[in-house]
Amino acid sequence: MTTTTNHGPAPFTTARLDAEPLRVAYAEEMATVLADPALHTFTGGAPESARELRARYERQTAGSPDPGELWWNWVLRVRDEDRLAGYVQATVSGTQAEIAWVIGAEWQGRGHAKEAVEGLVAHLFGGGAVRTVVAHIHPGHAASAAVAEAAGLVRTGAWEDGEERWRLDAG
Repeated sequence: MTTTTNHGPAPFTTARLDAEPLRVAYAEEMATVLADPALHTFTGGAPESARELRARYERQTAGSPDPGELWWNWVLRVRDEDRLAGYVQATVSGTQAEIAWVIGAEWQGRGHAKEAVEGLVAHLFGGGAVRTVVAHIHPGHAASAAVAEAAGLVRTGAWEDGEERWRLDAG
């Protein structure tokens, strides 16, 4: 399985989700998916408008200004509904990927985050270039901790900006 193409990250699938490489055209639908202010409880900020997301997606799809860093972003499509439900992302430096994920409020509680992150980790390790996956999780965010644990990440005891670092090394 390849993790990247000449144009960015390769798509991947799970049992119920299609992870599609981020495109600016997704901004309008994603603005609706990410509209709930509760999604920002642990990360800060507020929901972005379609226009603001479009500008962010333009920056993200252009790639990192650091040539040693890759920005890989995917939107998550619930296949049976043919609707976007969130995103996963990986910032890859060397053989390490720092990952993050957000599932829209309407799709929470259905196991989509767990499935998406397990799929992301398998996808990253499957390409062979990534050997370590890291996530930073707010100590009060039990749902994200459960997702990280389900994907095989373990607490490291290290903290950065008020979040605990979780880690998984390839077999």
